[in-house]
Amino acid sequence: MPQLPVNGEELHPLVKSLVERIKQRRAEMPELSALSIDPAMGEIAGMLDGEQLFIWNELHSCRGMRKLHLEIAMLGIGLQILHCVFFPDPRFDLPIFGTDVVVGPTGVSAAIVDLSPVREELSKSLAKRLRGISIPSFKQTRELPAWGTIFSPFVRFIRPSSKEEEAGFLELVDQYLICLSSEVLQKKPESSSAASTIMRYQAQLNYCSKQKRNDKTRRILEKAFNPQWANRYIEEVLFDEPPLC
Repeated sequence: MPQLPVNGEELHPLVKSLVERIKQRRAEMPELSALSIDPAMGEIAGMLDGEQLFIWNELHSCRGMRKLHLEIAMLGIGLQILHCVFFPDPRFDLPIFGTDVVVGPTGVSAAIVDLSPVREELSKSLAKRLRGISIPSFKQTRELPAWGTIFSPFVRFIRPSSKEEEAGFLELVDQYLICLSSEVLQKKPESSSAASTIMRYQAQLNYCSKQKRNDKTRRILEKAFNPQWANRYIEEVLFDEPPLC
């Protein structure tokens, strides 16, 4: 499996720190194992507007989570994107963890983290854990996209205005991962045919469908590669649908 460039000096400090923290928390997940990925989708190079585009992916699974996806994209020396989504096995009453960070020439332009529900609302135990987290006071809050109804009330979408806010966001991501890990260790699987499992399966389909509405991602991939490859990457790597229950 391709290894993310976590030791590269070219990575923005927040991106590098997040990759390291995510890997640390991922390693603590029960029954962790690497997932195979098509080499054509694992480590990718292309050209966009005369600049080189590189994309690295790592895929894992663990008990309760069907896919732990971590991606780094770099365009020339001016753009870096960290994308991370942990998808649950629908048999488990677990949320979807997601965090994205976008770094432009002037610094971090966007940072989002959430534990998104796969039913009407988060479980009472998880909501209680999240309410116990001390949320940093970020100066610049960004507006969620129109399809942002998939996120929880605990979503944080910001533009860090200082190194201190970047450090605060890093610790917030870490706290969300700790909450998720605690839930993973406690939850037990339900039957594949249970109504609650089917509900969570349908909700995960909806989450993936809404995320695919991000036309900016699709346009970049289509321009750097081609529409067919871009569609396959989105459907198979970024937001693949869970297996049928």
